[in-house]
Amino acid sequence: MVVGTCTFEMHLNTSQSLKDKRRVLKSVIERVKNKFNVSIAEVDRQDNWQIAVIGIAVVSNNSVHVNQVLNNVAHFIEDASDEIEVIHVLMEII
Repeated sequence: MVVGTCTFEMHLNTSQSLKDKRRVLKSVIERVKNKFNVSIAEVDRQDNWQIAVIGIAVVSNNSVHVNQVLNNVAHFIEDASDEIEVIHVLMEII
């Protein structure tokens, strides 16, 4: 069994409140869930309205598949919205 995790730290360019942040993140999270078979959630910085950290996990029996899925999700999130700027990405395959 191979587990892949990915953490994205993002700056929300147009967010003016926690309500704006929730709206943008909810949209991105739902689109990732619908397009890819991954687990995804906001995992840190919930109280900061300009910074968001989301975590993604993938389980498979093939490390190549896990790496491919995480890379596809990363590209999707980077292109998902003009309101989001990805600051840092950390991928791990266990």
